[in-house]
Amino acid sequence: MGYLFLFIALAAGVAKGYCGKRTSGYTSSFRDAILATFIRMCICSVFGFLFVILMGDLDALMPTKEMLLVALLTGASTAVLLVMWLMCARRSAYMMLDIVMMLGMLIPLVSSRIFFSEAISPFQWLGMAVLFVAVIIMCSYNNSIKTKLTLSSILFLLIAGATNGLVDFSQKLFTKTVPDGSAAVFNFYSYVITAVILAFAFLVINKFAPPQEEKAQIKKILPFISVMAVCLFLNSYFKTLAAQYLDAVLLYPLNQGCGMIFSAIMAALFFKEKFTLKAAIGIITAFAGLLIINFS
Repeated sequence: MGYLFLFIALAAGVAKGYCGKRTSGYTSSFRDAILATFIRMCICSVFGFLFVILMGDLDALMPTKEMLLVALLTGASTAVLLVMWLMCARRSAYMMLDIVMMLGMLIPLVSSRIFFSEAISPFQWLGMAVLFVAVIIMCSYNNSIKTKLTLSSILFLLIAGATNGLVDFSQKLFTKTVPDGSAAVFNFYSYVITAVILAFAFLVINKFAPPQEEKAQIKKILPFISVMAVCLFLNSYFKTLAAQYLDAVLLYPLNQGCGMIFSAIMAALFFKEKFTLKAAIGIITAFAGLLIINFS
C-alpha cells in the first residue's frame, strides 16, 4: 500500500509543479509569492476540512498537544518552502528545483535514523551517493541552459531544499508520535498554520514595502492556484499515509528521485528546456541510484 500511496502523491506533485512553474512568472517579488501561496493555503484549508468530514474524522478535530506541535513544524516549514519554491522557479531551470529538493532528503533520512532507529544499509548509502552524483550532473546541466546561478538564487534553493526536508521529516514524525492520529486532521491543521504564518508575513511586508502596480496579476493565476491547492493537499495527504508503511530510506529517495525524473520529462515537453546529453545522463544516474536503494 505504501508504494500505491507514494505513486498518488507523486502524480499530484507533478501536476502541482506544472501549475507552479506556470504561475512563477506572475510572482516576481516576495509579496506576490507570499500572497499567491496564502490564497493557495486558504483553499487547501477549506478542502482539507471538507476531506476531514468526508473521512468521518470530525471527532478527531480536537488535536493533541503532540499533533499541534508537529503541525506547527510542518506549517512553518511549508510556508517558507512554498514561497522559496515560487521564487526559485522563476530564477532557475525547472529541473534544478527537484535536484535541490533531493539534497534536502538527508534531513528526514538522518533524523529517522537517529530518532526512530530506522536502519540504512551500506548499499542504500551507496544508492544515495549515486543520487548525489546525479545532482552534480544536473547542476552542470542547469548552468548550460540557464545563466549561472547567482548567490541569492543559490541561497533560495538551499532554503527550499532544507525546508522541504523538514516538511518530509515532520510527516514521518507525525506517524511516529501520533500513530493513531488522523492524517486528514493533521494536514488540515498544517494548512491552517501555514496560512496564518503567510498572512502575518504578507501584512508585515505590505506595510513596509513600496506600493506596486501588479497586484491584479494574481487574478490571472487563480485557476492554477486552485489546482495547485488540491494537488498539494493530495500530495501531502498520501505522502503522510506512505510514511506509515515505508521507511524513510525508501520513501524519500523514491519520492525525490522519481520527482526529478518526471520533472525532467515535463520541463522538456512543456517548458522547452533543452534536453541535453547531460540531462539524460543525470536521469539515468538517478534511476540507477533508486534501483540500488530499493533492491539492497
